[in-house]
Amino acid sequence: MVKVGVIMGSRSDWDTMRHAADVLDALEVPHECKVVSAHRTPDRLVDYAKSAAGRGLQVIIAGAGGAAHLPGMTAAMTRLPVLGVPVQSAALSGMDSLLSIVQMPGGIPVGTLAIGKAGAINAGLLAASILANHDPALAERLEAWRAKQTQSVAEEPE
Repeated sequence: MVKVGVIMGSRSDWDTMRHAADVLDALEVPHECKVVSAHRTPDRLVDYAKSAAGRGLQVIIAGAGGAAHLPGMTAAMTRLPVLGVPVQSAALSGMDSLLSIVQMPGGIPVGTLAIGKAGAINAGLLAASILANHDPALAERLEAWRAKQTQSVAEEPE
Protein backbone atom coordinates (compact mmCIF):
# COMPACT_ATOMS: atom_id res chain seq x y z
CA MET A 1 0.00 0.00 0.00
CA VAL A 2 1.29 3.45 -0.94
CA LYS A 3 2.22 5.39 2.21
CA VAL A 4 3.81 8.61 0.92
CA GLY A 5 2.60 10.94 -1.76
CA VAL A 6 5.27 12.97 -3.55
CA ILE A 7 3.58 15.78 -5.42
CA MET A 8 4.96 18.69 -7.37
CA GLY A 9 3.58 21.75 -9.08
CA SER A 10 4.99 20.95 -12.54
CA ARG A 11 7.01 18.35 -14.41
CA SER A 12 10.04 20.65 -14.24
CA ASP A 13 10.03 20.21 -10.43
CA TRP A 14 10.89 16.52 -10.92
CA ASP A 15 14.60 17.41 -11.19
CA THR A 16 14.38 18.33 -7.50
CA MET A 17 11.63 16.03 -6.24
CA ARG A 18 13.17 12.86 -7.69
CA HIS A 19 15.65 13.04 -4.80
CA ALA A 20 12.82 12.51 -2.31
CA ALA A 21 11.61 9.56 -4.38
CA ASP A 22 15.15 8.15 -4.54
CA VAL A 23 15.42 8.19 -0.73
CA LEU A 24 12.02 6.53 -0.38
CA ASP A 25 13.09 3.89 -2.94
CA ALA A 26 16.32 3.24 -1.04
CA LEU A 27 14.38 2.79 2.20
CA GLU A 28 11.71 0.64 0.49
CA VAL A 29 8.90 3.05 1.38
CA PRO A 30 5.91 2.64 -0.95
CA HIS A 31 5.15 5.97 -2.59
CA GLU A 32 3.57 7.63 -5.58
CA CYS A 33 4.72 10.65 -7.58
CA LYS A 34 2.22 13.02 -9.19
CA VAL A 35 2.08 16.45 -10.80
CA VAL A 36 -0.55 18.48 -8.96
CA SER A 37 -0.56 22.19 -9.65
CA ALA A 38 -2.27 24.53 -7.20
CA HIS A 39 -2.85 27.02 -10.01
CA ARG A 40 -3.19 25.02 -13.24
CA THR A 41 -4.98 21.92 -11.91
CA PRO A 42 -6.86 23.10 -8.80
CA ASP A 43 -9.53 20.38 -9.05
CA ARG A 44 -6.79 17.73 -9.17
CA LEU A 45 -5.26 19.28 -6.05
CA VAL A 46 -8.57 19.22 -4.16
CA ASP A 47 -9.25 15.61 -5.18
CA TYR A 48 -5.72 14.52 -4.27
CA ALA A 49 -5.57 16.22 -0.87
CA LYS A 50 -9.08 15.25 0.22
CA SER A 51 -8.69 11.60 -0.82
CA ALA A 52 -5.13 11.06 0.47
CA ALA A 53 -5.89 9.76 3.96
CA GLY A 54 -8.72 7.56 2.73
CA ARG A 55 -6.39 6.00 0.16
CA GLY A 56 -3.93 5.06 2.91
CA LEU A 57 -1.34 7.78 2.50
CA GLN A 58 0.30 8.77 5.77
CA VAL A 59 2.57 11.63 4.69
CA ILE A 60 2.61 14.00 1.72
CA ILE A 61 5.76 15.62 0.36
CA ALA A 62 4.85 18.65 -1.74
CA GLY A 63 7.42 20.51 -3.81
CA ALA A 64 6.80 23.75 -5.62
CA GLY A 65 8.65 26.76 -6.97
CA GLY A 66 7.77 30.41 -7.45
CA ALA A 67 4.52 31.25 -5.67
CA ALA A 68 4.71 27.72 -4.19
CA HIS A 69 1.13 27.43 -2.98
CA LEU A 70 0.96 23.63 -3.38
CA PRO A 71 2.20 22.60 0.10
CA GLY A 72 0.00 25.07 1.97
CA MET A 73 -3.12 24.39 -0.07
CA THR A 74 -2.57 20.66 0.37
CA ALA A 75 -2.17 21.08 4.13
CA ALA A 76 -5.38 23.10 4.25
CA MET A 77 -7.31 20.12 2.85
CA THR A 78 -5.86 17.11 4.70
CA ARG A 79 -5.08 16.03 8.25
CA LEU A 80 -1.92 14.29 7.05
CA PRO A 81 1.51 15.78 7.73
CA VAL A 82 2.64 17.81 4.72
CA LEU A 83 6.36 18.35 4.14
CA GLY A 84 7.09 21.30 1.87
CA VAL A 85 10.10 21.41 -0.42
CA PRO A 86 10.91 24.80 -1.97
CA VAL A 87 12.07 24.24 -5.52
CA GLN A 88 14.83 26.55 -6.69
CA SER A 89 13.39 29.12 -9.07
CA ALA A 90 15.10 31.18 -11.74
CA ALA A 91 13.78 34.52 -10.51
CA LEU A 92 14.84 34.51 -6.86
CA SER A 93 16.85 31.28 -6.57
CA GLY A 94 14.17 29.60 -4.44
CA MET A 95 13.86 32.29 -1.76
CA ASP A 96 10.36 33.12 -3.05
CA SER A 97 9.40 29.45 -2.78
CA LEU A 98 10.87 29.11 0.70
CA LEU A 99 9.10 32.17 2.06
CA SER A 100 5.79 31.14 0.50
CA ILE A 101 5.94 27.67 2.03
CA VAL A 102 7.31 28.58 5.46
CA GLN A 103 5.00 31.54 6.15
CA MET A 104 1.80 29.58 6.78
CA PRO A 105 -0.97 31.03 8.95
CA GLY A 106 -1.45 29.48 12.37
CA GLY A 107 -3.57 26.35 12.12
CA ILE A 108 -2.27 25.15 8.73
CA PRO A 109 1.16 23.62 9.41
CA VAL A 110 3.63 22.69 6.71
CA GLY A 111 6.97 21.20 7.73
CA THR A 112 9.29 23.22 5.51
CA LEU A 113 12.63 21.86 4.33
CA ALA A 114 15.63 23.45 2.63
CA ILE A 115 15.57 24.79 -0.91
CA GLY A 116 16.28 22.26 -3.66
CA LYS A 117 17.97 18.87 -3.61
CA ALA A 118 18.93 18.88 0.09
CA GLY A 119 15.35 19.71 1.03
CA ALA A 120 13.97 16.91 -1.14
CA ILE A 121 16.41 14.38 0.33
CA ASN A 122 15.55 15.48 3.86
CA ALA A 123 11.82 15.37 3.09
CA GLY A 124 12.19 11.73 2.06
CA LEU A 125 14.12 10.98 5.24
CA LEU A 126 11.64 12.87 7.42
CA ALA A 127 8.70 11.04 5.86
CA ALA A 128 10.47 7.73 6.52
CA SER A 129 11.19 8.80 10.11
CA ILE A 130 7.52 9.57 10.68
CA LEU A 131 6.49 6.18 9.32
CA ALA A 132 9.26 4.37 11.23
CA ASN A 133 7.60 5.26 14.53
CA HIS A 134 5.07 2.51 13.79
CA ASP A 135 7.10 0.27 11.46
CA PRO A 136 10.03 -1.55 13.14
CA ALA A 137 11.39 -2.93 9.84
CA LEU A 138 11.51 0.56 8.35
CA ALA A 139 13.12 1.85 11.55
CA GLU A 140 15.90 -0.73 11.04
CA ARG A 141 16.39 0.28 7.40
CA LEU A 142 16.51 3.95 8.39
CA GLU A 143 19.09 3.24 11.10
CA ALA A 144 21.20 1.29 8.60
CA TRP A 145 20.94 4.15 6.07
CA ARG A 146 22.09 6.65 8.68
CA ALA A 147 24.95 4.40 9.82
CA LYS A 148 26.11 3.98 6.22
CA GLN A 149 26.03 7.77 5.78
CA THR A 150 28.11 8.22 8.93
CA GLN A 151 30.64 5.59 7.81
CA SER A 152 31.02 7.29 4.44
CA VAL A 153 32.47 10.45 6.00
CA ALA A 154 36.25 10.32 5.80
CA GLU A 155 38.33 11.38 8.80
CA GLU A 156 41.02 12.88 6.65
CA PRO A 157 40.55 15.43 3.85
CA GLU A 158 42.41 13.22 1.36
